Amino acid sequence: MARSLGETYLSSVIARIRYYKDLAEKTFAQLDEKDFFHQPNPQSNSIAIIIQHMSGNMLSRFTRFLTEDGEKSWRNRDREFDPDPQFGTRDELMAYWEKGWACMLDAIGSLREDDLMKTVTIRAEPLTVIDAINRQLAHHPHHVGQIVYIGKLIRNGSWKSLSIPRGMSDQYNQQMQGKS
Repeated sequence: MARSLGETYLSSVIARIRYYKDLAEKTFAQLDEKDFFHQPNPQSNSIAIIIQHMSGNMLSRFTRFLTEDGEKSWRNRDREFDPDPQFGTRDELMAYWEKGWACMLDAIGSLREDDLMKTVTIRAEPLTVIDAINRQLAHHPHHVGQIVYIGKLIRNGSWKSLSIPRGMSDQYNQQMQGKS
């Protein structure tokens, strides 16, 4: 039986979300604990800060997603950009990271096609569920890109590429064509 457009969209969204989560986690796997707290310059965020912000955002947006404003009164967005002693270790950061992603994936995974055109609010702005999800699909890859970039800066010559390594595009394309 063919899937509907809404089912296809939700399936695609979940796959993309998991892809970006995995990309960040492949970066984390290449880092030492101290690297999570490295700040390239005073105006830049460390990976720890980015994790705090992303997780805070996901928890705020997707806790009671269909029934409450996505900017919860208990969230302090500005504080997410300051080092937080409750996230002073890699393990503490990873637990918070997982909590945020689980909240978002559970909320989106529970949606049905007829939910997609419902209206939710974020900071009192009405959005369709589709638009609210698309906002997240723009927001989180932006920060995952920052995480990957900081990881590349830290690892420098020992960085293991997360995609097609430089100079290997033709070989990759030939390999992929051979699979068809």
